[in-house]
Amino acid sequence: MTRIKAAITAVHGHLPDYILTNQELEQMVDTTDEWISTRTGIKERRILKGKGLATSDMGAEAVKALLEKRGIGADEVDMLICSTVTPDMKFPATANLISHKVGINNAFSYDMNAACSGFIYALVTASNFVETGKYQKVVVVGADKMSSIVDYSDRQTCVIFGDAAAAVLLEPSDDDTGITDHRFGSDGSGYVHLHMKAGGSLKPPTYDTIDAREHYVYQEGQPVFKFAVTKMAGVSLELMESNNLQADDVAWLVPHQANMRIIEATGRRMGMPSEKVMVNIDKFGNTTNATIPLCLWDYEKKLKKGDNIILTAFGGGFTWGAVWIKWS
Repeated sequence: MTRIKAAITAVHGHLPDYILTNQELEQMVDTTDEWISTRTGIKERRILKGKGLATSDMGAEAVKALLEKRGIGADEVDMLICSTVTPDMKFPATANLISHKVGINNAFSYDMNAACSGFIYALVTASNFVETGKYQKVVVVGADKMSSIVDYSDRQTCVIFGDAAAAVLLEPSDDDTGITDHRFGSDGSGYVHLHMKAGGSLKPPTYDTIDAREHYVYQEGQPVFKFAVTKMAGVSLELMESNNLQADDVAWLVPHQANMRIIEATGRRMGMPSEKVMVNIDKFGNTTNATIPLCLWDYEKKLKKGDNIILTAFGGGFTWGAVWIKWS
């Protein structure tokens, strides 16, 4: 019996209008354009501004454009997963809110959180539903309003993150293209290096946690850099070797856009030339769950049917993984 594969049949992104440049950040914290560019590769990032606007608003705009692009109605969607670390609220799921705003009423939806690896985790989860043959159209959204959890007095983190959303549509493949294989991993001991200190059940919000500025991203740069490069390159090479893929066989490497140094080091370890590595961190910064689908959207015109593409990510917690896609 031939295995049903899930293919990405459409991709679309949404970027807030406001552009926060390095020059503007120079006026906010003790930093310079040269310092930011050298250490991160980022020149600007998008920020969602406006009263009452949240992650679901960006996600909804990405999904609306996605469905229009594919030429299908909201009522045709069977399922929607949103990967995010900045949900609109603790509950309900941001995926539910996106579905409501788009008019997706015949589907079930829920959120996934695996930090920056969330999108590829959600992508593979969604592909399994398609592979059962029961679900025909599944939407996966990666969306984050990182500006809501970034301390703009901390020059180590505030220069890195941006806001964005992007979505893909999965449908059963009618040929050999689609999501082909994956490798994932996690190590909870890594939480000490990258997490948010307060706001959860371990440390609920209090006046003290707010005064101590514990509701923002906390990151220790060096350990995260080391683990990210080792795990992203390692899991990608493991995936390639198990499928007899050489670097020459891979058309594109799509790494999580965490930091330009991490991207470059991962590509070098994998033997991938820079021209085959997708990069847009300079324009958008680290948008967490949106980085990989944003890259696919940004480079879409360069992709050809049958291209072997490796998606790879690393996130707080720690989480990591790689996915092999034959582009549809």
